[in-house]
Amino acid sequence: MTESIRYEVDGDGIALLTIDLPGQSMNVFNAQLIDDLDTVIDKVLADNAVKGAVITSAKPAFLAGADLNMLGGEDAADMSLEAQFESTFRLNKILRKLETGGKSVKELGKGGTKPFAAAVNGLALGGGLELVLACHHRVVADHPKLQLGLPESQVGLLPGAGGTQRLPRLIGIQAAAQAITTGKPFNPQQALGLGIVQAVVPADKVVETAREWVKNTASAIAPWDKKGFKYPGGAGAMHPGAVQTFIGANAMAQKQTQHNYPAIQAILSCLYEGGIVDFDTAIRIESKYFMKLLSGPVAKNMIRSLFINKQAVEKGSLRPAGFEKKTVKRLGMLGAGMMGAGVAYVSAKVGMDVVLLDRDAAAAEKGKDYSRKLVEKGVSRGKITQEKGDALLSRIHTTADYGDLTDCDLIIEAVFEDEGIKKDVTEKTEAAIGKDVVFASNTSTLPITGLAKNFTRPHQFIGIHFFSPVDKMPLVEIIMGEKTDDETLALALDYVSQIKKTPIVVNDSRGFYTSRCFGTYVQEGYAMVKEGVNPALIENAGKMSGMPVGPLAVGDEVALDLSYKVMQATKKALGDKYTPSPADDFVEKMVTELERFGRKNGKGNYVYPEDGSPKHLWPGLGDHFPLSDDQPTLDEVKSRLMVRQAVEAARCFEEGVLIDASSGDIGAIFGWGFAPWTGGPFSFIDTIGVAEFVMEADRLAQQYGERFTPPKLLRDMAASGDSFYKTGETRGRMAKAA
Repeated sequence: MTESIRYEVDGDGIALLTIDLPGQSMNVFNAQLIDDLDTVIDKVLADNAVKGAVITSAKPAFLAGADLNMLGGEDAADMSLEAQFESTFRLNKILRKLETGGKSVKELGKGGTKPFAAAVNGLALGGGLELVLACHHRVVADHPKLQLGLPESQVGLLPGAGGTQRLPRLIGIQAAAQAITTGKPFNPQQALGLGIVQAVVPADKVVETAREWVKNTASAIAPWDKKGFKYPGGAGAMHPGAVQTFIGANAMAQKQTQHNYPAIQAILSCLYEGGIVDFDTAIRIESKYFMKLLSGPVAKNMIRSLFINKQAVEKGSLRPAGFEKKTVKRLGMLGAGMMGAGVAYVSAKVGMDVVLLDRDAAAAEKGKDYSRKLVEKGVSRGKITQEKGDALLSRIHTTADYGDLTDCDLIIEAVFEDEGIKKDVTEKTEAAIGKDVVFASNTSTLPITGLAKNFTRPHQFIGIHFFSPVDKMPLVEIIMGEKTDDETLALALDYVSQIKKTPIVVNDSRGFYTSRCFGTYVQEGYAMVKEGVNPALIENAGKMSGMPVGPLAVGDEVALDLSYKVMQATKKALGDKYTPSPADDFVEKMVTELERFGRKNGKGNYVYPEDGSPKHLWPGLGDHFPLSDDQPTLDEVKSRLMVRQAVEAARCFEEGVLIDASSGDIGAIFGWGFAPWTGGPFSFIDTIGVAEFVMEADRLAQQYGERFTPPKLLRDMAASGDSFYKTGETRGRMAKAA
């Protein structure tokens, strides 16, 4: 009868509605499923022989939310606001029909409606959980990793099918606000304890238990449709507890989001307004806010970069065609420092054998200690069994003997950022490995083409740039040297897929894409300190722009002395072509005169008290770099920090370092933390408008220096009215040099 929902009625008159979206590994709400859900609900309600219904899934997961690819399509632009609202409200309307049987609240009070029970066999997220909440009874499989949540805020949206109204009516406004604004899911036992679900049973008993409830229930009515219903903990404009909740929630939300995420304010508005009006009005209010968010730039940019394009590269959109997929079974890891140790851990975690090599056995074992500590932590927190932890560690083989690399399928080098050291280990490794084994460098700044000269097979030499800490950072930047071939790229992407990371592919350049652009954020902060801008203003502006931390704080984490070494190496390599940065003098003074290297020696832009108390900006910054009497506005500092990064990203695109705009946005957000609310630097430029961005960059260049000068590419785009993303497209503009 329907394509995505199987409809079966048993001898007791109970309908089993089994969601099974064809051609999909996971159920998601798309147009077909919404149509089919509407159809089967009508059938249940219209058939007098049907007593009630159980909704479950034929797939391992119950329902993973909405297909974000269908949101905000081109058709919406041609619709009236009224038509757009009705389209947005449709799923809400369908779920309300399920819940009420199409009756008014007054009619429900006289006898309820046919009971619907959810038999949740796997994760239920977003619209999936909203469907579950609309059911009168909820049974969930007893599995600690099963998730029930409303993660829409993570892509700039809010739950648009009743989630902001049903959840607070079940668990109270405070708990609901925390769950919906953070997107943090519940496990089955948490959901049971809070009253979100009524039963947690073994997975093979889920449908049976739900069916038994329907069989024994003559009619059903949602708690909020009963006369005299009250929110747990209270609600309403005059309720003291609710008022106090919103005072605290608003303050905490804006502290966390810096007013950059309109979805958070919209969620709190839905919760507040929904507590004042009746349920049917409340869900219309929810749909109004949902439509407003969906039509705004933040949600569109976040959905495109954080979901659609991220998912595409993880599924292999960047992988060259024509090469058989390979599995790395044994990895050679050169260098057991922080980066090498991290790569060894994530590789062993997915089942690879890892040969962890360093200058001597003690250094290699010290690198393995990193994995030992992570395993110990995982075991203590119940995230991994001791048996699995021991197996992981047994796959990491420490050595100082290059001969142990003989049987490796892939080599990754992560030794000290010195060309001489890298040359030495590359040559020693090539003498020991097979003639078809790919060699990859984890360098963050040194050009791959230059390093490949130390390898007799430059077509099999590639950059695989990880981010620290490797076990937590999701991005891997793959760098093509001038002679790297597509088969080598395919293997690198296969390896990144194995370790469950998100890849981008870029062409060779000093600093590549991520290090080069990230450096501008830190350098602009240093330049402003040198000019006499208040360091606290710089740090706060960075965080208020949406960056994870201020430029001075992240500069300490990277290490000032490393910045100095990179600067010196770049000067040496480029000679007369080197363009000094306003930050150079600042870095040189901090390192060579003041010996302030950053967190690593407890002295940098910040002070790191030995007693463990919170770090704070070093007061001496004002002594060595006196504050100017004329301080810039907050907006001026924010513009300098954001525009400087975006200009450099555009230069990378113009030069062909970047292959496409979407990779630039993904790399920026997941590589160095470029403000996620923008969707990345190219989405940021598009949102401002290319012409307006060029005007602002020109203004900053005139006032602060040529580093802000927009590349010709942007000027040409501004003149033609072009953008990086066309309406309805997701991948974005391709670089001409790609």
